[in-house]
Amino acid sequence: MNIDSKLPDIGTTIFSVMSALAQQNDAINLGQGFPDYDGPAYLRERLAHYVRDGFNQYPPMTGVEALREQIALKVQRLYDRPVSADSEVTVVPGATEALFCAIMATVNAGDEVIVFDPAYDSYEPAVRLAGGKTIHLALKAPEFTVDWQQVRDAINQRTRMIILNSPHNPTGSVLSPDDLVHLADLVRDTNIVLLADEVYEHLVYDGLSHQSLLLVDELYERAFVVSSFGKTFHVTGWKTGYCIAPPLLSAQLRKVHQFVTFVGVTPIQWALADFMRAEPDYCLQLAGFYQAKRDLFCNALVGSGFQITPSSGTYFQLADYSQISDRNDRAMCEWLTKEVKVAAIPISVFCAAPLSHQYVRFCFAKQDNTLLKAAKRLASL
Repeated sequence: MNIDSKLPDIGTTIFSVMSALAQQNDAINLGQGFPDYDGPAYLRERLAHYVRDGFNQYPPMTGVEALREQIALKVQRLYDRPVSADSEVTVVPGATEALFCAIMATVNAGDEVIVFDPAYDSYEPAVRLAGGKTIHLALKAPEFTVDWQQVRDAINQRTRMIILNSPHNPTGSVLSPDDLVHLADLVRDTNIVLLADEVYEHLVYDGLSHQSLLLVDELYERAFVVSSFGKTFHVTGWKTGYCIAPPLLSAQLRKVHQFVTFVGVTPIQWALADFMRAEPDYCLQLAGFYQAKRDLFCNALVGSGFQITPSSGTYFQLADYSQISDRNDRAMCEWLTKEVKVAAIPISVFCAAPLSHQYVRFCFAKQDNTLLKAAKRLASL
């Protein structure tokens, strides 16, 4: 049987590939972005409670009302943005599903979608499946900032969407208040929709603040803003996130969502609602928690062959290995995994054009002893 694939050049995601390689070689996995510690005890206890006590049937398509209400309260408290739990908050089984549904709901054949390289690898396949064309604009290394003149030059009548990711995976850069001003100026009086991947919203360091599209009226009125409970509460395997969008856009997202997964997992949603009600300020502790891990890891690599500028956000750290090897980044990651027994992620897989820098990405969402053990191996190079 012949299959005319819609994604003929897409293989298994690099995260699965490198995690499998790490397991095969008994390497410390600093590649795929998941913690090696568990989420809060009370959150896990509430999940067990709801599984035991019969909360195991379909929830509402938009999400359990109690959880949507807690999300709305959080958005009001952190971003001074009043949103309707009924018409602007949608709970989804993972942020990736929200990104996919937002793209499928608004991008049509021939539309162009601007992304910034290195770009998370789920964006372009969704655009292509929607019949759109992805326009790749490179962030300016080594700070990985947006060149707004380049964006202005790329916008035309076919531009339908701009995808923004801040804090940015894989580089760890963050948008500034000036970036939001530039963005608002570019999309004003256009029909461009914004898709904001803000799953690391609470992981911003060194006194910086997260510049959410929720903060600016004229940006939010055309935006899907996506976040993740898995990243916030250290439970990536729960695959639960949410999308905040104005009623018109939420309605379009939900039309797709109901035919992709229909609902998220019921007992998980009830557990999250309870935890958010009991610990409303938990997310405010995360920046300090992860900055300490970032600093521990970076300091342990001082004097090594890696050149490092501490990341401003996410739980990822880029490392320039040009003084160690002239291998390409994928070969370097394979070598690190097999020979040094530390797994990383190559950056080139997130880019349409070849890179002029030699970077690998490490995840520091690990126990301190894990980070120190990995850093000792890396510093020996």
